[in-house]
Amino acid sequence: MNGEIKIRCDWVGKEPIYIDYHDREWGVPLRDDRALFEMLILEGAQAGLSWITILKKRENYRAAFDGFDPAVIARYGPDKAAALKADAGIVRNSAKIQATIDNAKGWLDIMERDGSFADFLWQVVDGRPIVNRWRSLAEVPAETAESKALSKALKARGFRFVGPTICYAFMQAVGMVNDHTLDCFRHGEV
Repeated sequence: MNGEIKIRCDWVGKEPIYIDYHDREWGVPLRDDRALFEMLILEGAQAGLSWITILKKRENYRAAFDGFDPAVIARYGPDKAAALKADAGIVRNSAKIQATIDNAKGWLDIMERDGSFADFLWQVVDGRPIVNRWRSLAEVPAETAESKALSKALKARGFRFVGPTICYAFMQAVGMVNDHTLDCFRHGEV
């Protein structure tokens, strides 16, 4: 890099885990059904918290929720839910834990009826990322017509913790929208 300084989106900060997430993952179009399920669950878990909190607990989430295997999660009963509530490695919120179980059931329903979770999600942006051209973080909306539509579609299939703001953060994370600011080196890369 010859001493060149990379300019990143203002929200990144200096934490290595955040920098790595921004530089390698955030905003990259994701179309893997299971990986999309994981990100949707993590975005819901983040509600009311900072994303860095969830990033730091991500591996714990993967272990606690059986690698985010919806077929396994959908079968969780009260004993497993209680064990999760006692797991200090994740956010111990009963409503979020139950939402993960319910969302796994919704995922299975979509896969059975529609064949692809990715296609179900990506239809809200006609199958291709929306490329925004924000100059600053202040311009980035908290929700959009597309995130409202996605929220409504997911709720209709039994999903929870999928309000329009959570859905927009999810859409940003999985590359359904490119919200890297124009000065960010990743804007043109993703």
